[in-house]
Amino acid sequence: MNVQLDLLRHGETEQGGGFRGSLDDALTPVGWAQMCAAIVGAGPWDRLVSSPLSRCADFARELAGGSGVPLHLETDLRELHFGAWEGCSAAELMETDAEALGRFWADPYAFTPPDGEALQAFEVRVLTAMQRLTRQFAGERILVITHGGVMRLLLARARGLERRALLSVEVAHGSLHRLEWPGEAA
Repeated sequence: MNVQLDLLRHGETEQGGGFRGSLDDALTPVGWAQMCAAIVGAGPWDRLVSSPLSRCADFARELAGGSGVPLHLETDLRELHFGAWEGCSAAELMETDAEALGRFWADPYAFTPPDGEALQAFEVRVLTAMQRLTRQFAGERILVITHGGVMRLLLARARGLERRALLSVEVAHGSLHRLEWPGEAA
């Protein structure tokens, strides 16, 4: 049985854009407003599933508390770890590591940021979590509150895109995307 998913990306964070990865940034007031606006008229959900990082989990906890919808924190839906690039903007990396950044943008599966998580490992982590959630919450409508990288991966898979096209998937801060995720075969 398929699982209906609404994917919500966290809003703007206090430290701004760039490669945030595993850094645990809080949302700005604008970020809170982006997420609130994205869910107006959406739902209802049977369950909330969130990355444990503050920029996702804080909003998820508040939404769960106000709606009475159960919340499940899922560690494996955290963002890709960017290693030495964490906390850097693309502009900064263009000045210090332009060749490597270009290789990552051209094919993120073929190039891993220094000391970062390989995209193949990230993909296995996220897809394994989705299989587990699909089994555990089969038939439910779920709001998944997570990160741009996780959403790009899931949306690219659902759209049948080639791996190289992963970074072409647009996922703005505070954006909501609906998809039906395949359940396990009976």
